Amino acid sequence: MKFTAVAAACLSLLSQVSGDTNIAGPSSSKVVLPAAFKPPQVFKNANLVHVITLEKNYAKENINVLIENASPEPQDEYFLPFTSNQMERIGGIEVKDRKDATVSGFVVEAVEFDQTSDTQYYRIRLPTPLPAKGQQTLGISFFYLSAFAPLPAAIQQSDKQYLVYQFSAYCPSAYPTLKQKTEVKLPSSDIPDYTKIAGSGETKEFPQKQGSKLTYGPFPEVPAGAVSPVKVRYEFTKPVTHVSQLERDVEVSHWGGNIAFEERYTLYNYGANLSSQFNRVKWAQSQYFNPQSYALKEMKVPLRVGSKDAYFTDVIGNVSTSRFRSNKREAVLELKPRYPVFGGWKYPFTIGWNADARRFLKKKSGDTFMLNVPFIEGPKQQEGVAFEQVQVRVLLPEGAENVRFYTTIPESSITDHTVDLQQTYLDTIGRTVLTIKARNLVDDFRDRELIVSYDYSLVASLRKPLIVFSSMVTVFIGMWAISKVDVRFSTK
Repeated sequence: MKFTAVAAACLSLLSQVSGDTNIAGPSSSKVVLPAAFKPPQVFKNANLVHVITLEKNYAKENINVLIENASPEPQDEYFLPFTSNQMERIGGIEVKDRKDATVSGFVVEAVEFDQTSDTQYYRIRLPTPLPAKGQQTLGISFFYLSAFAPLPAAIQQSDKQYLVYQFSAYCPSAYPTLKQKTEVKLPSSDIPDYTKIAGSGETKEFPQKQGSKLTYGPFPEVPAGAVSPVKVRYEFTKPVTHVSQLERDVEVSHWGGNIAFEERYTLYNYGANLSSQFNRVKWAQSQYFNPQSYALKEMKVPLRVGSKDAYFTDVIGNVSTSRFRSNKREAVLELKPRYPVFGGWKYPFTIGWNADARRFLKKKSGDTFMLNVPFIEGPKQQEGVAFEQVQVRVLLPEGAENVRFYTTIPESSITDHTVDLQQTYLDTIGRTVLTIKARNLVDDFRDRELIVSYDYSLVASLRKPLIVFSSMVTVFIGMWAISKVDVRFSTK
């Protein structure tokens, strides 16, 4: 989407919120309901298809469900149940109308009603109430982080890695389901263990296995709240890359015409641990035929075209095993950690680069500017990357005010946003800093947009050069005055 089109669309979405912070953005508050709350049985699921994708190092789930209003009154609140453990690991919930992509306005909010209950809920607000006996097809998607357990938990350096994922063959629902099935998509057909359950009709046993796909169901008439615990163990000879903390800084300079990006990672491999000491000789020998490995040995970070001055450091210092390619068609930063990151190992590092501000920053009417940058970027790996805690800081010029933002990251993933002042070099009042915190994101959301609107007047833009100029004039006048003082001893 072109910048001008995005800006025009988002200006209508940026609405100012009253208060001292003078900032607008997604709401992160929970919906508080009575402790004895139970979802009213006003809906039924006429047909439901639950798709679980385990092809990356996080679980992606899609629930495609045809809901029907079973009450005589119009209804617009659909509840989705999760366990307390799942609530801590779930992220990126999005809801769409499967039959009409133009329908928007679905609001997803976490419900807070009883912290001691193992069953928690997300509430989905429909754009328009569904009339009695009315139907609507919902496409609900979300992700689970830290969803797998390696089995065995420790293996040899050259062994295959197997992961275990536990779920319910019945898709958990707060409403009765007339017909449903669960499909599990795996990265390979090497599936040594999976739970088998009794079938129905002509099928005596579930699941049905087709290559790297397992299918549980179809199941007729599943009551509300029903679960059927199952688990699957499968081969995953790739690193389980997990970023526990990502701190991303975007520093805007009007005078320099530059935007500086810096990202600080705390990265882990959540795969199987080594059962014996790491053998560097064996590792070096294996690289000649480049086998699949569950150790993380390299990463690629695609950047926006025109990026420059990229760097890669870790806690020791500059890492020389990196390569940066930038031309008119692409910009890619290729990284090789100082050591292969095996299961249970940690690797904190920092990357950064500069970019021309004209590619991201536009001036709107009057003194209003609009910045359009990706919310997260980072490595793009075949096996995927999960981000547990994300903090994005946008450092605006000194004197910027009336800060507003909009992001295409799912609203349910935004946990907090603030605006503060931060003192930097040659500042007087400090730079305006917008801080946005999010949780449980995955690399499927890389390049989702963060659009920041702010006012920056001519007087504010001249503040720093005037301060520097007046400081230099003061220094020169002071030196001239000191030079006129006669400190010689008189001979009279």
